[in-house]
Amino acid sequence: QLQLVESGGGLVQPGGSLTLSCVTSGFTLDYYHILWFRQAPGKEREGVSCSSSFGDTTVYADSVKGRFTISRDNAQNTVYLQMNSLKPEDTAVYYCAGVHLTVQSMCVMTSGPWEEYAYWGQGTQVTVSS
Repeated sequence: QLQLVESGGGLVQPGGSLTLSCVTSGFTLDYYHILWFRQAPGKEREGVSCSSSFGDTTVYADSVKGRFTISRDNAQNTVYLQMNSLKPEDTAVYYCAGVHLTVQSMCVMTSGPWEEYAYWGQGTQVTVSS
């Protein structure tokens, strides 16, 4: 069974940092794009970042460029999201998702048919507040 488990969320003051982890099981991470999404109450789900299969490329939303860094350790089946200079508007539940490279040849964070073939974690809460 394919699973993804997020961890590392919590309460942090503006300007602080957090590192989120997405541990996968049941599949070989090398062949999957891993995406981070976030959703705040009353807001649309927003694509944050993506690490392509084999870690060849990375993609970031404009709202987090220069502040967030996505990385992966395929041997440990884990993808990380380093979050620096956090802002209150970063407050949300953060989810990771896995998409096989045969579904999409590259990282795509916009809505589309690929979502039907994605595997999702349960999410971890990030709250940025003073």
